[in-house]
Amino acid sequence: MIVVGAGPSGATTAYYLAQAGLDVLLLEKTSFPREKVCGDGLTPRAVKQLTAMGITFEDEGWIKNHGLRLVGAGARLELPWPDLAEYPGFGLVRTRYDFDQILVDRAVAAGAELMERTPVTGPIIDERSNRIVGVHAKNADREPTSFRAPLVVASDGNSSRLSVAMGVRKRDDRPMGVAVRTYFESPRHDDDFLEAWLELWDRSGDKDVLMPGYGWVFGVGDGTSNVGLGILNSTSSFQDVNYRKLLQRWTASMPEEWGFTEENQRGSIRGAALPMAFNRVPHYSRGLMLVGDAGGMVNPFNGEGIAYAMEAARLAADVIVQARGRPTQQTRERALLRYPDVLAGTYGGYYTLGRCFVKLIGQPEFMKYATKYGLRQRTLMKFGLKMMANLTEPSKGDAMDRVVNGLSRIAPAA
Repeated sequence: MIVVGAGPSGATTAYYLAQAGLDVLLLEKTSFPREKVCGDGLTPRAVKQLTAMGITFEDEGWIKNHGLRLVGAGARLELPWPDLAEYPGFGLVRTRYDFDQILVDRAVAAGAELMERTPVTGPIIDERSNRIVGVHAKNADREPTSFRAPLVVASDGNSSRLSVAMGVRKRDDRPMGVAVRTYFESPRHDDDFLEAWLELWDRSGDKDVLMPGYGWVFGVGDGTSNVGLGILNSTSSFQDVNYRKLLQRWTASMPEEWGFTEENQRGSIRGAALPMAFNRVPHYSRGLMLVGDAGGMVNPFNGEGIAYAMEAARLAADVIVQARGRPTQQTRERALLRYPDVLAGTYGGYYTLGRCFVKLIGQPEFMKYATKYGLRQRTLMKFGLKMMANLTEPSKGDAMDRVVNGLSRIAPAA
């Protein structure tokens, strides 16, 4: 098998495929360690996936958090992560500088072969079957090379050039977000709660505009805080916003003692797109399987991507392993075609609810009302945390769990 891209989705896919005894080639265009734009915050959903891969969190570089602190409309509310049997009761922060390498090392230890500095330049298409049967690439010396395999997994991120080359393009009816972040030396570096600010005002024009999204402050534990913001494309002003300047204005408004100043900034402001709610489909076609950002798997409620990339990777690996056990090409293909249905059954209804949520918060009046009154209703916000972070018991949960799970089941997986 060939896996293109060694981020969380690709590394996790390679890990589970190698564990099952399959030959796996993992191709990465850069080399490790490497910086990647991210909030660096991991919810209990992601912690569960890391634990399943045998990763422990006692080493230096991991900082645990107990829940989410919400700030807005003059209110501050701390919500511990839900007490669930399905998920651990803590989240984590670790920078992406070496996070992906930790996952890659697990994949290599399981038997996957890693080739760094090997960008994929295009698919190899079998003319008779019109299926992908490998990839063209450039090796570490920038010389053309090629690799062949019966199945290729595209885990090459939001742009997913391999998917585009195969004719799998983005859907315009799905939400898209933008995240920008930087680091500051700050006394808040060891905060044991993730912090989200629910009011982001763009005051660059003639009138103030409340943006759909949130700002964050995540303590990294190494003397710095990851500070950033995520904005959704559900308002008409989305294309006109200078997100880097918006972040600069927002951090400049913070208390001076937090240290979010230009002289304390470490590294530039960097941004990335957040492809949400299955914005590229089909997730399997003609020998190509999409995982993670390549398939638009970011949660539209909160912009979380790593947990869903790793979960989908595990689902994809299971489908591939089952398909490889079938005796004929026809039965193998039938098994592989289950993958989009498995994803739709797992996330489809929940992502549909998320798309409705995106439309709601794209209305400034709703956002103002929800922030002003919602943050003062602790029970309502506990429900909101379970819904937005997708943290419920799948069967025997409390009333909130049953509502979230019931809504996800009845919502169409469109």
